[in-house]
Amino acid sequence: MRLQIALDCNDIETALSTLANVYPYVDIAELGTGLMISEGVRAIKTLKEQYPDLILLSDVKLMDGGQPLAQMIFNAGADIVTVLGVAANETIRGGVRAAEEYGKETFVDMICVSDVETRSREIDELGARYIGVHTSYDLRDSVGAPLESLRKIKGTVNRAQTAISGGIGYEMLPEIIAEKPDIVITGGAIMNAADQRNEAKKIYNMIHG
Repeated sequence: MRLQIALDCNDIETALSTLANVYPYVDIAELGTGLMISEGVRAIKTLKEQYPDLILLSDVKLMDGGQPLAQMIFNAGADIVTVLGVAANETIRGGVRAAEEYGKETFVDMICVSDVETRSREIDELGARYIGVHTSYDLRDSVGAPLESLRKIKGTVNRAQTAISGGIGYEMLPEIIAEKPDIVITGGAIMNAADQRNEAKKIYNMIHG
């Protein structure tokens, strides 16, 4: 089980200061969608230069142009790129092809997928490395972590690893860890913490048991 910390910010300086606070209590650093929109591939290049051995995930949520856009992300230095589960199969295949070309990985985000069981089975066959369930930022106050969806995909996939995200903090970790996802993703719990390092260390140590 690994900890992915979502750098949910809009500028490189905040991303770097957060990483300085939480490193080495992070397995995967996620360049959040806001950061990718605001700073683009420059953010990937900068973080990779500063942390060459850290796994970087670019949360661009590809919906179209799977292969060429994933190639751009990988070429900048990202190790993992996200593609939306509601995208066309060929878009997901394109992301997978780009990952194979660069020796990198594709993460399919199941946000807004209504039938996660059926779709995760299809995505598993398409060759994605990770399939992640995700409670939308816009629903974070009314919907909890998607544990039931995680159970469904874990009972369905044969090859892909699983991930869970959506308002996850230290208090809910025991329930999540019991479901044994391969990746636990948290953003706000660390980004908004008064002591980011201590919060990251607590979550990291619990996940790594």
